Amino acid sequence: MMQKLFIFSCLFLSFTIILCMLRAVIGPSAADRLIAINVIGTKTIVLISIVSFILKESYFIDVVLVYALISFVASIVIANFIEKAGKD
Repeated sequence: MMQKLFIFSCLFLSFTIILCMLRAVIGPSAADRLIAINVIGTKTIVLISIVSFILKESYFIDVVLVYALISFVASIVIANFIEKAGKD
């Protein structure tokens, strides 16, 4: 029963990631695109964690931590770029 719930959760998260990708492409402002990219990163972290739990493999958690750090640094860099572009 729990296995089916996790699989459904993975499918639902994948669908919402696709919707966020559309928002990142269509987004009217740079802030909308940044938020969409952050949401995609967060959902990907949750998705990898669920897959790790389904497969009972703990090494995916290391991947999640590295991905979270990269996502955070990328968000800071993009936010600085948006701020500098707004001042010009």
